[in-house]
Amino acid sequence: MKVFRGLPNAAARAPCALTIGNFDGVHLGHQALLARMSEAAGKLGLDSAVMTFEPHPREYFARVQGDPAKAPARIANLRDKLRSLNQAGIDRVIVQHFNAHFAALTPEEFIRDILVDGLHVKWLMIGEDFCFGARRAGNVAMLIEAGQRYGFQVETLPTVQHDGTRISSSAIRMALEAGNFTQAHQMLGHPYAISGHVIHGKKLGRTIGFPTLNLAVTHKHPALSGIYVVQVHGLAAQPLPGVASIGVRPTVDDSGRVLLETHLFDFAANCYGKLIRIEFLKKLRSEQKYTDLPSLTAAIANDANNARAYFRDASAVALSATDRI
Repeated sequence: MKVFRGLPNAAARAPCALTIGNFDGVHLGHQALLARMSEAAGKLGLDSAVMTFEPHPREYFARVQGDPAKAPARIANLRDKLRSLNQAGIDRVIVQHFNAHFAALTPEEFIRDILVDGLHVKWLMIGEDFCFGARRAGNVAMLIEAGQRYGFQVETLPTVQHDGTRISSSAIRMALEAGNFTQAHQMLGHPYAISGHVIHGKKLGRTIGFPTLNLAVTHKHPALSGIYVVQVHGLAAQPLPGVASIGVRPTVDDSGRVLLETHLFDFAANCYGKLIRIEFLKKLRSEQKYTDLPSLTAAIANDANNARAYFRDASAVALSATDRI
């Protein structure tokens, strides 16, 4: 899969089948859309392509309006989004920087400059409620008419549902906020996880007996916040059990930087620079600010005990099931 930051240069602008969207989480609805697009691309002899945006358009407008709290929580970082798109078999991804210039494009400019001249689109797949251009003035009917003029086909995909509920990024954000990882899994089609390279931190954890693997969270509003039971993939043949905190660490840091810190049980190795994936299993509690370091240490110890109990119970259930076979 080729990834372009912005429109490809002239030499790389091969005719393509395209879909457009934020694709936050690349959930089952997105996957159905991508599968249909890939099918059409194969039949027409075209590359399958996705245009997505960084930052999220709503995040951009929230910042412009001076109210960052209005930005949607992020389900996936860009790395995980690209990984999911690659797994879906997409040939090309255009990561379009969403800025003032792009936001000001009229619907006609978007069609002519981006779709036709910039990407050489021959087949376009969009959702039924797709809007585009300045003030979201463009709609599906406008795209269909433009396709007749410029020579590209437009197809829409009805909303995908699960148990009668519309699958959407918003619904997944709500499930994650509520700690309902089973529901999130059902809509995503896979367990919820965050990946990244292990970075150096302040190394406070090791001084209080709880060393952590630290991942930077590049956006300030992740879909999760709090303390969680997790398992970590990428360091051993089997996932490793642990407990993780994702948030701004109010007791020890006032910078507002979001960090994902994971303490693994009975595991010691130099992991700096390694790419790992942290799968979330259960929420233990929300993030809190403590009056002093001993209080924080006691809370972490309690979290670790609760997480260990979770894995003991899960192991007991698995053994009991095996005994019944």
